[in-house]
Amino acid sequence: VQLQASGGGLVQAGGSLRLSCAASGNIDSINDMAWYRQAPGKQRELVAAITSDGRINYDDSVKGRFTISRDNAKNTVYLQMNSLKPEDTAVYYCNAAGVVLTTTPWGEYDYWGQGTQVTVSS
Repeated sequence: VQLQASGGGLVQAGGSLRLSCAASGNIDSINDMAWYRQAPGKQRELVAAITSDGRINYDDSVKGRFTISRDNAKNTVYLQMNSLKPEDTAVYYCNAAGVVLTTTPWGEYDYWGQGTQVTVSS
């Protein structure tokens, strides 16, 4: 299973970006998909998460500005980021948790994407 993230870049404060992350491989289903971010010198933190049935959770710092969504048929999660601030600058990672495979070994697994850089200039 691989997670391929895209959509990062450089944007001015107040601008917008849309991140995408597509999971591929021997996937039967994915329970939870999420975006995390890690700024230099800081720990990785949860930005937003969405379950397979559409329940959503946001970090307080992005509520009202970011929107997470997913396409279960495409095993893809999106993060629409509006009103970006310099403090949103970080490497953004997508995560797929509770991934059920179509092949052995049976079980549920977690996977991470490679990260995409988001830089917001003031």
